[in-house]
Amino acid sequence: MTDPAAASAPVVRRAVLDDGPALGELDRATWSTLHAVQPRPQPPYEPFFDERHLPQDMLVAEAANEAGVRVVAGYIRVVPPTPLACNAHVRQIQGLAVAAWARGRGVGRALVRAGCLAARGEGASRMTLRVLGHNTPARALYEAEGFTVEGVLPGEFFLNGRYVDDVMMGRPLTP
Repeated sequence: MTDPAAASAPVVRRAVLDDGPALGELDRATWSTLHAVQPRPQPPYEPFFDERHLPQDMLVAEAANEAGVRVVAGYIRVVPPTPLACNAHVRQIQGLAVAAWARGRGVGRALVRAGCLAARGEGASRMTLRVLGHNTPARALYEAEGFTVEGVLPGEFFLNGRYVDDVMMGRPLTP
């Protein structure tokens, strides 16, 4: 007998080039000033993967959709924050998106955990990220996964007619 909860649990894997169209669609569908500082993407759309955004920097979560078909439900981008050797022990989350239909099903949590595990596997001992101050759901997820606020740039961005803080968070990647 198959456990329905296990069958619907997200599965996280490394992205491949063929994921580009689905990830681009997900990125556009989830765009919001809750987390984005860039303008809303407009057609013609740029490819999701380019020389700065490589498949090997992304983890993809797949989960069963409403029809029971396992599809792309989210992604996380984890990269070194700088090319400096003295900073090689750090990885940074520079993108996390979860499809609206998959929210509240553990996809974001699975991606953050998998990102931390992958970073540890690459020898990193620290993970950082930046999140907009008004993005309460993301901040709650990161805090639940051990991230703490390490700095705030007050009013760093002007979005939707108001100033928004840029919040820096981090955590050690100890086992």
